[in-house]
Formats: sequence, structure tokens, C-alpha cells
Amino acid sequence: MEGITIFYPMYNEELYIKRAVEAAKEVCERMLKIGEIPDYEVLLIDDASNDATGRIADELSAQDSRIRVIHHTSNRGLGGALKTGFSNAKMDTVLYSDTDLPFDMMELKKAFRLMRYYEADIVSAFRFDRTGEGLIRLIYSYVYNTLIKALFGLRIKDVNFSFKLVRKEVFEYVILKSEGSFIDAELLIRAQRYGFKIIQFGTNYFPRSRGISTLSSTAVIVKIIKEMFSIYREIKSIRPVVKRR
Repeated sequence: MEGITIFYPMYNEELYIKRAVEAAKEVCERMLKIGEIPDYEVLLIDDASNDATGRIADELSAQDSRIRVIHHTSNRGLGGALKTGFSNAKMDTVLYSDTDLPFDMMELKKAFRLMRYYEADIVSAFRFDRTGEGLIRLIYSYVYNTLIKALFGLRIKDVNFSFKLVRKEVFEYVILKSEGSFIDAELLIRAQRYGFKIIQFGTNYFPRSRGISTLSSTAVIVKIIKEMFSIYREIKSIRPVVKRR
């Protein structure tokens, strides 16, 4: 279907979910009004939360037919939630982001316009200023982005930032396997290897103010490294395809 799916992977996000849904609806309604898109949906992936996230998501869905909810019966991590979101999106363009709204959702209008103007398959945003994350995470991110560039030739400034606008047709070829946080890089790497066009643009960044992020924990980092090397040879064997557009 023509339009945009905005989906949020969620684990214990009861503090953020209502605001995130309202932000998604607001930008999509504006885009509908000016004729940028013919339709939209907001897809909420509840990754077996143990707080009120699932209940709130169901309540929001009951109030608005454009809001859908998918519940995982067991926690599958970021990778599992993203795979569920991308595979269940109904619209032909898909935006994935976090419920803590790390960027102004109105940036979607710009990203969608850039995708159309430059005939891109993926628009990946990067953060202008990341100092709010703290020194340790800045160091981790720099090392990680450098490693991805060296191993896979992916020249993306901010691989793991949760702003990726993707044409659904990309997933006719890109089959994601990661269950952890390597999935952001895997999506971009596989898409580039298949020959899809990726463009970038910068955006202001708003760090999480409530709740706890676990992306820089030792366990997450170890899982990223394991997944990276477990599929390294397979990814390197991918060759460009002729896209049907």
C-alpha cells in the first residue's frame, strides 16, 4: 500500500509511548493534508514488556484504527523487534525509530522529500551533536562506526542512530538475521551490497531523559561483535542486483 508506516520497537516504554504515538500521528496528518502521502499507519512492537507498555499500546490501538500493535510473547531484543516491524509494515515506505523520540519527528517530512528527490532507497540520519550521551558512549560509537567502515566499506556517519526511512521493496532482497543491536548496521550493509541507494542527512539529537538505555552495556557490545563476525562472510559474498523499479 502507498503511504508510510512508522513503527516503534518497545520494551518497558510506558513513560514514552503516548508521546511517541502522538508525534507520529501529528507529522503524518500534516503530510496527508498537503498531499505528500495518501495514507499512514503507526505500528507498535511490544517486545514482551513487563510494565504497562502493552496495555497502553492496546488502548491507543482501540482508539485509532491506524494504530496497530504486535506483542512478542518473549523478549527478542532490538533485532527481533525490528524484524517484526519491517516484515509487518503495510505501507511501501517504512520509518523505524525509538519511543524516546531522539529527534524531532517533523524531520520525517524532510527525509521523505529527500528520498523522493534523490530517488534513494534508504534515508539514514546522523546526529549533529552527540555530547549529551557522555564521553564513554561517544568513544564506543566512534570505534564501532570505524570498525564497520573498515570491515564492510559502509561510509555512514551514525550507523546505529534510530532514524531509518526505508522503501519496503528493499526487503525483497535484504533478509535480516541479527537479534541484537548489530541489526542497524546489518540493514545498511546488506542494502549497500545489493546496490540500493543510501543517503544521509543531519538532525538535532535529544538524549533520553527518562528510563534507562542499555545500548552501551557490556552484554550488548559483546553480542554486536559476535553477530558481526558470524555473518561477515555471508554479507561479503552479496553481489548487486537489478532492482525492479
